Amino acid sequence: MSAEATGRRVEDVLDRLAQRDDREVSAAAEELVRVLMDFYGEGLARIMQLLEHGSGDGGPQTALLRDELVSSLLVLHDLHPENTTARIGRALDSVRSRHAAEVAGFDADTGTLRLRSAEAGGCGCPSTTQAAQEAVEAAVGCFAPEVTSVQWEAAGKPEPALLQIASRPPTAATAS
Repeated sequence: MSAEATGRRVEDVLDRLAQRDDREVSAAAEELVRVLMDFYGEGLARIMQLLEHGSGDGGPQTALLRDELVSSLLVLHDLHPENTTARIGRALDSVRSRHAAEVAGFDADTGTLRLRSAEAGGCGCPSTTQAAQEAVEAAVGCFAPEVTSVQWEAAGKPEPALLQIASRPPTAATAS
């Protein structure tokens, strides 16, 4: 595959669409090409930036896999070196400082990920919980797009402290 041949093929397809009577379809196709070019261009720029400015701990591969955009491009083309479980963990790690969640299970056949909310933080308002869940789900969508649905389980409530009740020590009246 060459860049020149691919460019010609894209132009041919856009020309065929432009010859149709439906201008709206042609405009949508051109917009799609622009959006994809922007997406891939940003991904390539991010790769170059991460490689150029050092990779920190773990080397260049770790730096690339930590980046949501680069990671999503690798997954999209089935090039990501990590399995689904590792990528789900990476997604949760990326938001864990703000929104704690843990994996309760993943069904690869249905794409269903079960997550458990960690201890509630903030005010405990439903809107806060929903925002946290949406942030976690967005991260999982970037790192592990094979997850097609997320089911939330309530965080386990801490058990109440066990109160030991013993008989009263003997008093002077009962000691005799």
